[in-house]
Amino acid sequence: LCPFLPLHPLHISTHLYIIQHPAEESKVLRTVPLLAACLPQDKCKVKIGRRFSEERDPELSTICRKSDTLILYPGAEAANLEEFLLESPIYPSTIIIIDGTWSQAKDIFYKNSLFRLPKQVQLKTSISSQYVIRTQPTNRCLSTLECAAAALSILEKNNYIQETLLRPLQALCSFQLQHGAQIRLSKEHLLKNGLYPKPMPKNKRKLRKMELLMNSVKI
Repeated sequence: LCPFLPLHPLHISTHLYIIQHPAEESKVLRTVPLLAACLPQDKCKVKIGRRFSEERDPELSTICRKSDTLILYPGAEAANLEEFLLESPIYPSTIIIIDGTWSQAKDIFYKNSLFRLPKQVQLKTSISSQYVIRTQPTNRCLSTLECAAAALSILEKNNYIQETLLRPLQALCSFQLQHGAQIRLSKEHLLKNGLYPKPMPKNKRKLRKMELLMNSVKI
């Protein structure tokens, strides 16, 4: 993948903090190493863990309390990133992104009060993920690298950043598909088209999630 990485780390002013669930660290086909390889070391920091507090991580606590820090996590309380930048009197210098499955990210976000201190933002995009070798819950779910690429291109006002960051991801997927991997359609697509290969769950909560996916309701 080295030929698809930029010759020099991208010049950005934004600081990026990746909060990575420990289970992601052992996965081979993950996107954070590709992201880190494209950015300056002092602008991209990866912190691994499930629980964070002021005592355990004073640096992260300080970052979360700063008025110019954002956390990228979708939800009812999240503002659209582009709209927020137009209205905010303070331009953000730092953005936090949680890396893990959707259930892992949800657990980290809601069980760490630090992550509800920064302004919560989300991306408004209809782009489908190019990370086609890993199953996503819905057609609109993006990988950590894709989220970072979109957010940084908005914050830095430079679309070249997104193009550069997506290049190694596209190469990774292309290589895997050429060597036996298969395109993974989202659970939403499989359910809507009657292609879901597993029995429907008996657990009511999980079954309700499946029904919401089939009806394109955000979960």
